[in-house]
Amino acid sequence: MFTGLIETVGRVGAVQALGSGVQLEIETPFADEVVAGDSLAVNGVCLTVTPAEAGRLRADVGPETLRVTTLGSMQSQHLVNLERAMRADARFGGHFVQGHVDGTGVVQSVRPDGDSHWLTISLDRSLAPYCIPKGSIAVDGISLTIAALRDLEFDVMIIPYTWQHTNVHTRRAGDRVNLECDMVGKYVARAAQLAMTAS
Repeated sequence: MFTGLIETVGRVGAVQALGSGVQLEIETPFADEVVAGDSLAVNGVCLTVTPAEAGRLRADVGPETLRVTTLGSMQSQHLVNLERAMRADARFGGHFVQGHVDGTGVVQSVRPDGDSHWLTISLDRSLAPYCIPKGSIAVDGISLTIAALRDLEFDVMIIPYTWQHTNVHTRRAGDRVNLECDMVGKYVARAAQLAMTAS
């Protein structure tokens, strides 16, 4: 379980083929603080850390994850949002994020608004039922609030701190991003679907 509060931005050092998947090598200040088997959210995708070395950690990415997330397009030098799994004794912030990406969206525009920025992101129709105005959504692992919602796109505002301390400042129109809808909304939508089926 994660919170969507990004701890640091890492840099992809290498992407190596591993059967039908890949192994990501990521340079990060807290590489020495994680051990093999730890969970780590990389751009919102929950991965398992494999043995790390000074200043670098590694994580294997399976073929299904490559298909349904943006990790299949990772290249050396790409910046990635990193968050370690939430500790049971830690203060909780953000919202419940599982690291199980529901799909990808496409950045339609990035617009400055004073010191902040607006992002408009399009999403697949299958994700639309799980999005509500003022609801939570994780974009590349960042806990954000849907400020405006239209048929198949939504707006989020990026405050200066988030702009400076995540990789969102690298995003441009046309970029794909990982989306994870609010877990509570998914349970409610599923319960309503089952209720309609039973009636």
